[in-house]
Amino acid sequence: MLVLDSKGVERERSEGYLPNSEFRARLEMGLARIAFMHKQWAEAERRYAEISDKYSNTSSAPEAIYWRGVSRYKATNDHAALSEVATDLKKKYPNSVWMLKASIWSD
Repeated sequence: MLVLDSKGVERERSEGYLPNSEFRARLEMGLARIAFMHKQWAEAERRYAEISDKYSNTSSAPEAIYWRGVSRYKATNDHAALSEVATDLKKKYPNSVWMLKASIWSD
């Protein structure tokens, strides 16, 4: 599966079979990534938040939480958004690679 933006730039790629919920989460991650790359911070944050809520039992959820916080930070320049991401990931997905990436933002 490829998700391309309106200019044909690849924003998400997935190879091989995925169960329905994982596939749908990856598809929606691609749409959120398009908003992020086009600097539509509020739209990206909304999409990532929806993914993390709707697909909390998928491998995309911790990544969506991470990028949700980065989107908020980009929109506001408020470092607290990044700290919230680290706290949220530590609580919900402590063993994920996304927690490791966000660990530098921990209090």
